[in-house]
Amino acid sequence: MVRRNDERRAALVDAAIEVLAKEGARGLTFRAVDVEARVPTGTASNYFTSRDDLLTQAGARVYERLQPGEEIIARHRASTPDRETYTVLMRELVDRVSAFRTGYLALLELRLEATRRPELRTVLTERVRADVAANVSYHEQSGLPGDATAVRLLYLAFNWLIVEQLTLPDVFPPAERDRLVEAAVERIVGA
Repeated sequence: MVRRNDERRAALVDAAIEVLAKEGARGLTFRAVDVEARVPTGTASNYFTSRDDLLTQAGARVYERLQPGEEIIARHRASTPDRETYTVLMRELVDRVSAFRTGYLALLELRLEATRRPELRTVLTERVRADVAANVSYHEQSGLPGDATAVRLLYLAFNWLIVEQLTLPDVFPPAERDRLVEAAVERIVGA
């Protein structure tokens, strides 16, 4: 029987994200999630039908937690739609994702698992497509410079920059990272 306490389920999924980041996909077990969540042994298995179910829900949850807050969206909608605003937006994106280090590391683990798990790949593919489409739509509605291709190229460039920041942080110190964000916007978006 699968339990329906939504708060407990969210806490268990968040614990799964932490386990994925610390131990990798092979370390993700119901018992490890129970320990991380500080709940009695057997709790996670009461909430998830399988390990695949837990992986899939962890993937969806990472993306939920990476979404910008309403205040950030409102501030950017009120800004002048120019390249400087675009650069600020991209810096905030890189900072927000980098601040959720365990979430992004868990997401990398999930992406590797998705190469072997079709259901997980489907969930992640749908989520990434939806996020890219939402970013393109926001971009087009905001009047920011550049086109849909620029949005996609920045998505790809900044994903790898974030990987570098979270896995090998000494490669690009913060000041250089900021210059790279600015250069990417300038070169990809254009004048």
